[in-house]
Amino acid sequence: MNQSNKKLLISMKNLGINYFLQETPRNWFENAENISVKIGNKNSSSKIEKIKEVIRDIEEHQTSLSKTAKNLVVYDGNLEAKIMFIGEAPGRDEDEQGKPFVGRAGQLLNKMLAAIDIQREQVYITNVINWRPPNNRTPSDEEILEFLPFLQKQIDIIDPKYIFLLGGVAAKAILSTPVALGKLRGKWHEYHSLKLNKKINTIASYHPAFLLRSPQYKKASWEDLQMLQKKLKNEA
Repeated sequence: MNQSNKKLLISMKNLGINYFLQETPRNWFENAENISVKIGNKNSSSKIEKIKEVIRDIEEHQTSLSKTAKNLVVYDGNLEAKIMFIGEAPGRDEDEQGKPFVGRAGQLLNKMLAAIDIQREQVYITNVINWRPPNNRTPSDEEILEFLPFLQKQIDIIDPKYIFLLGGVAAKAILSTPVALGKLRGKWHEYHSLKLNKKINTIASYHPAFLLRSPQYKKASWEDLQMLQKKLKNEA
């Protein structure tokens, strides 16, 4: 493990994060088994106020990323959701609209959700980083640590039953590990919220933007979605 990863893991542990463990040759997000699940459909006024407070905190936070971005991008979806999707950072379209996952990657995410009979409005969607990095570059370890407390606050407010991590940056931030995404996906992990005093079932998978560039990984992504679908089906 290089010094950068060691520094990142030490910092994440100090923050209280548990360390542990259409463009396709084939559309893996079609013909999914339909199931009806109750995911949450109304927003609590107390949660709205708490999320507004997080947004104010991010706006007031001094960061170099805000100087090159157009709009702050925090969340979209349902504050009472059982499922929380966490991506990497806003892209060009998200920066323009001030909303996460609205470009081509967002369109694919919508299809992925629909494949397991979930509507976008039923889940909570956010990113590790809330300002668009210049030229859509990958966020640095320092930037991940910089924005991680805001993400933790969102998790504590939403109190989801499941967290679905989209991409390596989200996996590194939430699972506190330098392990490659390919070795993390396909199994359930746990995120430990100190404030909630609970462990949240968490799964890591590929980012929709990556799937657009490398559609051969859609099969693996579909398998990860089916793991979530199975959990939801068992609750129904």
